[in-house]
Amino acid sequence: MAPWASLVTAPGSNATSGPSASFYLTGIPGSENVQPFLSLPFCVLYLTGTVGNCAVLHIVHTDQSLHEPMYYFLAMLALTDLGMSISTLPTVLKTFWSHAKEIEIDACVAQMYFIHTFSLMESAVLLAMALDRYVAICDPLRYSSKLTLQRVVYIGGFIVIRCSPVLPVILVRIPRLSFCHSRVLSHSFCLHQDIIRLACADTSFNVLFGLFVVVFYWGVDALGIFLSYAFIFRSVLRIASKRGKLKAVNTCASHMCAVLILYVPMIGLSLVHRFAKHSSPVIHVTMADVYLLVPPVLNPIIYSIKTKQIRQGFLRILFSKRVGLAPT
Repeated sequence: MAPWASLVTAPGSNATSGPSASFYLTGIPGSENVQPFLSLPFCVLYLTGTVGNCAVLHIVHTDQSLHEPMYYFLAMLALTDLGMSISTLPTVLKTFWSHAKEIEIDACVAQMYFIHTFSLMESAVLLAMALDRYVAICDPLRYSSKLTLQRVVYIGGFIVIRCSPVLPVILVRIPRLSFCHSRVLSHSFCLHQDIIRLACADTSFNVLFGLFVVVFYWGVDALGIFLSYAFIFRSVLRIASKRGKLKAVNTCASHMCAVLILYVPMIGLSLVHRFAKHSSPVIHVTMADVYLLVPPVLNPIIYSIKTKQIRQGFLRILFSKRVGLAPT
């Protein structure tokens, strides 16, 4: 048994609520004795994601030829990936490296805000990138006139305004809820759906508003991405040459991969929380880790492989470092 398990409120005991309440983070169930060693792959993932996304931002910023809408949107994607990584990093490392797994409810609410907000922003950025690809393929002659720098800035600002204010509506209610059941979380970070299942108060507003967010944000974004690609593939089928078709599809390959590595784990995690509540805790932990850790790691790798300019930028960084370290 974990050393802090005896501190957890048992079912039927007095309820706790308010800012003084706290929760207990969970690492990988059944591996408490070897968790410091298991932290190594997590450190590698965080380091890879942070370095990769910072490199993408540096490449887009320093290369004048990349000052185009497509790469500005890629920089936005890198920023949201960094935000998702930084949001979970403190508690994940704390869970693996320390026996003090307690987290105050205010800190938990703050972490939930950043995790879910950056997740919403990433979905919105992927929609903007899909629209960018739609214009580039379906209306290439007017691409530069439709997607000007000013409009890209407006789109970025709209994404921030659209995603930032929505979560406080439900998160501010959490410190006022009563928690009379176990306060052990399923993950090494705080998620709204994980907290709500522990409350013994009426959480119908949080559940319904959470459903609204899923439908109005992720649902609308997913629908917009789907429609964009429906028009894109219709235009691709009208291209006469096979080489032209492959070139058009190749310009969307990186974005399609980014969409899949965000939405597939997100849908899987939602299904696990809703329909497999009593399944193995390892499944819950694995799905949440994949959802939050894998996209920030894979997106820079995918774009460095599939996008020539980004790949060349990575090579320039590596080559310049080698030159700088070479003896004179």
